[in-house]
Amino acid sequence: MNWDIEAPNVVTEARFRELVESGYSAEILCQESAHKKGPSYYGVWIMRVVSDEGVEKLLVTARTRTTYNDIKIREFKTITGVVSFLIGIGFSHADVPLEEGQRTTQKLAATDKGGSK
Repeated sequence: MNWDIEAPNVVTEARFRELVESGYSAEILCQESAHKKGPSYYGVWIMRVVSDEGVEKLLVTARTRTTYNDIKIREFKTITGVVSFLIGIGFSHADVPLEEGQRTTQKLAATDKGGSK
């Protein structure tokens, strides 16, 4: 499948990483406000990459046989999940919005581009 033709506004995790490393910003959108449950904070966050020209691509799950090749928006249900994903891409910090409707944007700094630790 040619994703740029058939699904131009979405990317899988691998492509998300490539675009962030090439200069796109990572945008974290809070879909459901964070709330504490036990020692962790839960909510719903989604992510997209945004170019300097304003091109936006939403992060989706990889297509699998069990989902009948459906494209599904990747949702993060804990702050730990959001932070772990960002660290895995190579960010040295995470700015996570906590209230529904908020969003934050961050770019890899030159010092971050060495890869994940």
